Amino acid sequence: MNDPSVPPSGASGLPQHDRRSFLGNTSMTLGAIALAKLLEGDGLLASPAEDSPSLRSIDPARPYAARPPHFPAKAKNVVVIFCAGAVSQLETWDYKPELSRWDGKPLPGGPAVTFQGPAGNLARPQYPFRQRGQTGKWVSDLIPHLAQWTDDIAFVHSLTSKSNTHGPAENFLSTGFVLDGFPSLGSWVTYALGSENQELPAYVAIPDPRGVPQNGSNNWGAGFLPAAFQGTPLSSKKPIRHLAAPDVSAQSDRAARELLQRLNSRHFEANPHEGKWAARIASYELAARMQLSVPEISDLSTESEHTLKMFGADQTHNPDKAAFAQNCILARRLIERGVRCVQLFNGAYASGGKLNWDGHHALKEQYDVHAEIMDQPVAALIGDLKQRGLLEDTLVVWCTEFGRMPFFQKGAKGRDHNPDGFTCWLTGAGVKPGVSHGTTDELGQRAVEQIHPLYHFNATILHLLGLDFKRLSFQHNGIDRRLTNVEGKVIRQVLA
Repeated sequence: MNDPSVPPSGASGLPQHDRRSFLGNTSMTLGAIALAKLLEGDGLLASPAEDSPSLRSIDPARPYAARPPHFPAKAKNVVVIFCAGAVSQLETWDYKPELSRWDGKPLPGGPAVTFQGPAGNLARPQYPFRQRGQTGKWVSDLIPHLAQWTDDIAFVHSLTSKSNTHGPAENFLSTGFVLDGFPSLGSWVTYALGSENQELPAYVAIPDPRGVPQNGSNNWGAGFLPAAFQGTPLSSKKPIRHLAAPDVSAQSDRAARELLQRLNSRHFEANPHEGKWAARIASYELAARMQLSVPEISDLSTESEHTLKMFGADQTHNPDKAAFAQNCILARRLIERGVRCVQLFNGAYASGGKLNWDGHHALKEQYDVHAEIMDQPVAALIGDLKQRGLLEDTLVVWCTEFGRMPFFQKGAKGRDHNPDGFTCWLTGAGVKPGVSHGTTDELGQRAVEQIHPLYHFNATILHLLGLDFKRLSFQHNGIDRRLTNVEGKVIRQVLA
């Protein structure tokens, strides 16, 4: 006989419910569903992510319209100076006198092999360091022009990355993920805030005159955000393509645009809910406005001789420096006209360190070249923004994808990749000047105090623009995605 105290089992051996327990559980489930619906209707189930912009709150016909931040912002615009190739912190910002004392000796307990091969002996900084400004901050002679701005800069010396490979590390810095396909910082910013200028793109990426960075357009791509929020590549050497139709007069072009605008307006009035159609119209209308605005903003002939000389844009003996300096002037002109985000690249793709900061084999020889191109123009950009009053509303970010090891590679005069401790910095709106936050160990290999993954650095940039990194999200494939993934923390020690 069956024991009545034991519930019946099916063929699977799992317990089966009788009719009474089934009806009881069903009534409770239906009640819970009804309660959830009522709470949703009252807005009591809203998550912080719902404070983010959404496709419902962004007008497809005006995707770049200015939108309010989550809270009052210190900065309205941002310039990101991205030094591709991984600048050595030990030759620039992170002074390690112990490294000179250990010069030529092996690192006790150090790795036998690193990213590109066997490790050699410890190597002193390849440039002298001097104390600068009122703060007495030690900065390298490699960058004498930027060293003059030390008292205005907040340094973060204890950053870490998730990758020691250039492409994925560039992705991690620009998008918060090592894989392709995620939105860049500038795309998140313009998705959230729009732009103060409707005649120019909200987000402009300015590649180095020598080429694009290792991971190319992923650094300014929109990922799964609407395509309107991707960066527009533009430089002093390569203006935006296809702005004007060939063999068409300005009068005929204008007449055609006016006719097209009338036809589009009639169609949209009859079909007001076609968001994709409105977005396409908006992109064409922006392109039409850019036909007038972009040539004007790209024309640097209106700049004074003093400005060109200050940036180094007049140096005929160094065309790469002159072209990068012109890019820096272009960045200032874009900020001056209300472009929300400008990403300015210094350094191109993998080239054995010849075209970027990837100094594996002849670091000093190559850094002499790269610093000459970068130092004066970037220092002039900060000074120009400041003297025009633009730095009060503009955040300037200097960054690189990871750092360098304290020892040379075996048989070479360069340093291997180091994602465990490196330096980036901020200056401008909302930044506490003259701060050095976080430390690496005595040889500069690993962050040991106030350690900050790049998630924290990006969260701080968003915060200065009035954006809560936890509330800025976009649902993709059922996941609420953020620039900082599921991590992040604002580095409050560098905030004014």
